[in-house]
Amino acid sequence: MKNFWRFIFRRNLPSTSLCQMDFAVLGLGDSSYAKFNFVAKKLHRRLLQLGGSALLPVCLGDDQHELGPDATIDPWLHDLWEKVLGPHPLPLDLSLTPPGVPWPSKFTLKFLQEVPSTCSEELCVTGTDPQGPPSELQPFLAPMVTNQRVTGPSHFQDVRLIEFDITGSGVSFVAGDVVLIQPENTASHVQQFCQALGLDAAQHFTLQPREPGVPCPARLPQPCSIQRLVSQYLDIASVPRRSFFELLACLSCHELEREKLLELSSAQGQEDLCEYCTRPRRTVLEVLCDFPHTAGAIPPDYLLDLIPLIRPRAFSIASSLLAHPSRLQILVAVVQYQTRLKEPRRGLCSNWLASLDPGQGDPGSLERGAVRRAPFPCVHHSQSWARALGLRAASRRLPPAIGPVRVPLWVRSGGLTFPKTPDTPVIMVGPGTGVAPFRAAIQERVAQGETGNVLFFGCRQRDQDFYWEAEWTELQTRGCLTLVTAFSREQEQKVYVQHRLRELGPLVWGLLDLRGAHFYLAGNAKYMPADVSDALTSIFQEEGGLSGPAAAAYLARLQRTLRFQTETWA
Repeated sequence: MKNFWRFIFRRNLPSTSLCQMDFAVLGLGDSSYAKFNFVAKKLHRRLLQLGGSALLPVCLGDDQHELGPDATIDPWLHDLWEKVLGPHPLPLDLSLTPPGVPWPSKFTLKFLQEVPSTCSEELCVTGTDPQGPPSELQPFLAPMVTNQRVTGPSHFQDVRLIEFDITGSGVSFVAGDVVLIQPENTASHVQQFCQALGLDAAQHFTLQPREPGVPCPARLPQPCSIQRLVSQYLDIASVPRRSFFELLACLSCHELEREKLLELSSAQGQEDLCEYCTRPRRTVLEVLCDFPHTAGAIPPDYLLDLIPLIRPRAFSIASSLLAHPSRLQILVAVVQYQTRLKEPRRGLCSNWLASLDPGQGDPGSLERGAVRRAPFPCVHHSQSWARALGLRAASRRLPPAIGPVRVPLWVRSGGLTFPKTPDTPVIMVGPGTGVAPFRAAIQERVAQGETGNVLFFGCRQRDQDFYWEAEWTELQTRGCLTLVTAFSREQEQKVYVQHRLRELGPLVWGLLDLRGAHFYLAGNAKYMPADVSDALTSIFQEEGGLSGPAAAAYLARLQRTLRFQTETWA
């Protein structure tokens, strides 16, 4: 993809390069981000510049739309097929698959009659290089050291400071990097799912692709138990998309349930689907329980077609190895909210992490859903591996083993990079849990002797959600940090970080324009980034004497030169 992108943006390409090409561009994006569908828009413009002929205007699918991306994609695809099939009709010997007829599954599950005595995953890990850095295919099972609530007992949200021991892992990181964590479903949900589909959790299977050249999911061991598949791979806690209902309708043999599923998956039924599923955030598991006859008749071969795999969750690293060697800390807001459904909605990863108690140990710690990075040949750990791979028959003969709570994780570069040149000041705006990457940056810079650190932190109340107050106070006393706070609920009129920025406009302008400071912003993507950008533009006008267009150009230049960086999430 990178090579294609570089090629089509070569300046020496003639403007007639694509004059014989018709094209259509469909983009998938999220309008809560500033550069909504940026790539699709840019690609569409470039193809036009090179002489291509657009069959249709660019389609900008929006995940924030109440009906999801399909709200724009459905009519666009209808128009696209009319444009394509008019001059290029299907050959006579080909026909479209009739509605309600499922395609063959990608894989077949071959169930084993006996519990395997040796698992291929064990053999695979034996040959791995324990010195290589952890990755998605080979996460590090990090012992959890602490799991501490850092918000007050009366605060509306449970926020956790969680620390992992990464000794001997090969994990390395700098300020701005993120850690990815692979969560798993709760035991009760796994049991409920297996009951709804009539699956034996202890049954083992091997996965075989139907078509040559189709790879099996890389993280899935062969053989694998149903228990492991459901607990650590299938995202049964996710909100299903329209394609889920389409396939479920094809698999249903119950007339009334099939009729309702077809209605929910039709273009005309999208408002009903939104009302039933999207608005209340109904999960895959809850939908299956609502259609019991259909759920009980789902062929196991279709599980991986029907249900998406659990995706890893990314968290900003909130500590520096220079301050906390062999440790990695994250700040996690536990996601829980109420819709019109009886059961509260819960974020899969944050609630799973919050439920882990490092003080109690974990009898299931060796069953975590990651490939264990073993520093010794696995033959020395055969009993542990029998438990790790869910070999129940073998585990019954073993004494119960209690080990530390372990969480599969790995690290990748984040969206924030901090200046390498000495004496470059940094201005950091991090309300709420957005302060996490800036704690890592401040710890790292202070350890390197850098004192030009300015932090704008915002929260609701000083005594409820002022994260790391004692640490910031101590750094202020040492002259290593300038801290500016905004406690939004401690006065009649709410005060946010953008208000504090405006109040300290001379300081901000002086650091940016005279001392070449870098500006960083992290936090919720909804309103705050736009409000902070507006505050900066006002500062450039009031303190720098710039006109409106000049202030906007100044801000754009900071972004282009990476002196203004953001890391936001929806």
